[in-house]
Amino acid sequence: MSTEKKHNAEYVLGHADTELERLIAQSRIYDPLTAQVFRDAGIAPGMQVLDIGSGSGDVSFLVARMIGPTGQVVGVDRSPVAVATATRRALALELPNARFVLGEADSTAFEEPFDAVVGRFVLTFCPNPADILGGLVRHVRPGGVIAFQEVDLGGCHSTPESPTWSRCARWCAEALVRSKADPHIGMKLFATFIAAGLPPPALYLHGGIAAGPSHPLYSAVAETVRSLLPRLEQLGIATASEVDVDTLARRISDEAVATQGTLTWVSLIGAATRKPSQP
Repeated sequence: MSTEKKHNAEYVLGHADTELERLIAQSRIYDPLTAQVFRDAGIAPGMQVLDIGSGSGDVSFLVARMIGPTGQVVGVDRSPVAVATATRRALALELPNARFVLGEADSTAFEEPFDAVVGRFVLTFCPNPADILGGLVRHVRPGGVIAFQEVDLGGCHSTPESPTWSRCARWCAEALVRSKADPHIGMKLFATFIAAGLPPPALYLHGGIAAGPSHPLYSAVAETVRSLLPRLEQLGIATASEVDVDTLARRISDEAVATQGTLTWVSLIGAATRKPSQP
């Protein structure tokens, strides 16, 4: 399949400043869960790591702290705004071992192979994730780590039923599907790794869970819907007045408090393996 076809996918959430800010806030919730997957996969001090779809840089910054000053992480993203934002944040955070380049990860050339390639919430937006993953393997040295963490919207539940929470899950899933993204790629990671010619990966399951008033997850979900709102309207899934995004987090909170409910958002599914030492 041609490179043009493989990369003919749009990041449905966009690259506006508000979306980059959403990613930063989201990372505060998910970084500890991602760190556990990467740590178990073998990310360690001194490694050279490639971060795919690096966005505003949060996964790269997480990795930069894990590998320490003797290692280096290179983040690759197709958005010039995201690369500029991540570069600026790396300077502000005093993380000189994180740098960012503009490009498509599986087709960009690098001088030396990496000890690992990682990504979070990336393959869901790839129309041919096994092809993308197979292309990335060439950047990894024999024995190197391949580790990804992706979502499955089947993990969204509320007990008792929270109508607003359920609507958010339905809106997000439908917008992704109709934009040719896969809201269930997490549950397909094992098969995707095998289809890419990789050894069977170890799997990890995590998730966000919330209860009580004003949990950070409520705002994270509301801001995800905010980023998706133009596409929700364009596709006729929901109107701005129906979503009422400025009150969405409060309404979720109010329903959770009124029912003493517990809410779970997407399942975070990690997969990790190593590139065979011999072809």
